[in-house]
Amino acid sequence: MQFKFIPLAITLAFAGSAGAQEVIKIGHVAPVSGPSAHLGKDNENGAKMAIEELNAKGIKIDGKPVKFVLQLEDDGGDPKQGTAVAQKLVDAKVNGVIGHLNSGTSIPASKIYYDAGIPQISPATTQTKYTQQGFNSTFRVVANDGKLGGSLGAYAVGKMGAKKIAVVDDRTAYGQGVAEEFVKGARKALPGVQIVAKEFTTDKATDFNAILTTIKAKNPDLVFFGGMDSVGGPLLRQMKSLGINAKFMGGDGVCTESLPKLAGAAAVTGTVTCAEAGGVTGEEQKAMDDFSARYQKKYNDSVKLYAPYVYDAVMTMAAAMQQANSAQPAKYLPVLQKIKYQGVTGLISFDSKGDIKDGSLTLFNYNDGKKTKQEVIK
Repeated sequence: MQFKFIPLAITLAFAGSAGAQEVIKIGHVAPVSGPSAHLGKDNENGAKMAIEELNAKGIKIDGKPVKFVLQLEDDGGDPKQGTAVAQKLVDAKVNGVIGHLNSGTSIPASKIYYDAGIPQISPATTQTKYTQQGFNSTFRVVANDGKLGGSLGAYAVGKMGAKKIAVVDDRTAYGQGVAEEFVKGARKALPGVQIVAKEFTTDKATDFNAILTTIKAKNPDLVFFGGMDSVGGPLLRQMKSLGINAKFMGGDGVCTESLPKLAGAAAVTGTVTCAEAGGVTGEEQKAMDDFSARYQKKYNDSVKLYAPYVYDAVMTMAAAMQQANSAQPAKYLPVLQKIKYQGVTGLISFDSKGDIKDGSLTLFNYNDGKKTKQEVIK
């Protein structure tokens, strides 16, 4: 047997060409620890699905094969931790960022990404300030609090007939923002509406007896809560135990499949009206249903809330890179600003501030402890 000598340099050249893929790093940030960890994990799952599907397609950018890689970070829903991981992603030279979930972490982190020239698409941040800072790198794929809270306020007085309303928020950027916009929307729709109580708690509170006793004395017909389900659920449970029979309303933070477990199925049935910052109708509903089925099959679990928006955010960013023929932030950012991408959550395009155009809302209630779609509001 004869052995043919192959120079080492040639061997290395062949090995290099076989795996010559450009690596595109996408950062993803969500709270996978803390009270909203179940929502953060839902977000991570949506991002992983998108990355796996992109890599399965064998995408080329500027004629070169690419591999998308996720760098997952946990901000714990804490602003300080959020800015720390934002700097970590900048130092890692990621090509783009999907996140954060909470307004309180997205807003301070957005300055860090902007200074580094890295595009950020949030799948969940609704606080209006997020896109009003003058940062051309900041986008969101859901409606903002002006739309979300304002529409809920108008719905509360117009469709639900609320005349005496108590408002509670958790003092986070999101909770305060959506509560303020709710009050504005209610007063605009019905100038004579009575806001009989304005109370606040924290995003880690478990005992609401003091504020609920105050609210009970005001005898409201509706209680609006600005915050997440991890606080809203126990708050609703304690409302019922104190005999407060008012309707309960909240934004997307409480509008989850987990709310009946946190509040008790009996507490949510026929009581809760909430809204997600997004929504599809008609033919677009099939794409959303198909996504939910694929998610269920992959993770043996149902979508909690934001996973489809995370998935679309990743896909939108990748589409901008493909159209720009570059994953370099400075080159694909101008394309992202003008993108039109048909996602599972609907058509995604952004206005001059980075807000999604024609953002819709989906109203839900709970029947027999199960989240049930009511209607989509454009």
